[in-house]
Amino acid sequence: MSQDNIFREVDEELRSDRMRAFWRRFAPYVIGAAVAVVALVAVNEGWTWYHSNNAASSSDELYAAFDLIEGGDLAAAQTQLDKVIADGSGSYPVLAEFRKAGVLAKEGQTTEAVAAYDALANNQSNAHLRELALVLAGNLLIDNGTLSDVESRVGSIAAEGSPMRNAAREALGLAQYKAGNFDAAQASFEAVLNDGMSQSTVRNRMGYYLAQLLSQGAIAENTTDAEAAATAIDAIVNDNIPALDDVVAPVINAPAVEAPAPQAPATETPAAATPAEVVPEAAAPAPATDAPAAPTEAEPAAQ
Repeated sequence: MSQDNIFREVDEELRSDRMRAFWRRFAPYVIGAAVAVVALVAVNEGWTWYHSNNAASSSDELYAAFDLIEGGDLAAAQTQLDKVIADGSGSYPVLAEFRKAGVLAKEGQTTEAVAAYDALANNQSNAHLRELALVLAGNLLIDNGTLSDVESRVGSIAAEGSPMRNAAREALGLAQYKAGNFDAAQASFEAVLNDGMSQSTVRNRMGYYLAQLLSQGAIAENTTDAEAAATAIDAIVNDNIPALDDVVAPVINAPAVEAPAPQAPATETPAAATPAEVVPEAAAPAPATDAPAAPTEAEPAAQ
């Protein structure tokens, strides 16, 4: 037993010596790693605070620019937006660039606004923001450019699968309408109307465009007349349509032969205007037979 105790104590001493040697060898690395972790956490927290603080400041500056725009001070608003673009944090500079382009358009500087949107589209890595910039530029060019100008910006966005396809189709359809390409405009508007993802307000607007084309006689030979198109316009304007397809689709697809149907009452007028038939019915003999009957009853009463 005594020998076992001695061996056990020797083993414990050896184990202790190994642990001390191991610690002396690797202690600096362990301590350094712990310090590095603490430092990284501190730096991360500091950067997060700094970024949040700058983002909050950029947000305040951007909203200040919005207030100036609402107040009509566009020159001061542009200065404020330029400050956010130059010194802003996060996504606020991009938002400021979009808003600045809108201010340029509001001031009537369409060429500068289109150039600003084009620059945003070329510099954006985010596909959705790029498409937004192109659609906004295309909307400005409907009245201030040519059909090719609009097509070069929104033509690829109008394809299936794009989140902004309906906005692009609407801009393209309006440009086609302005250029006199009415069949293409009809196809663009109907593509939006038949898209299941279209909102009701957008569908109503497409219905108005189509009804306007019909009222002008600009599309499709086998369609209803201008009166039916005007009825569709009135229904849309008065917001009396529960489902737009029930109003616009019949207007577009109804054949021309059905247009004279409302004239049917005119064919019944001659039959009702025959004097020979009216006189016998008016001069019925029944009242004459009833008249003598009254005195026969009155005589017994008098007696």
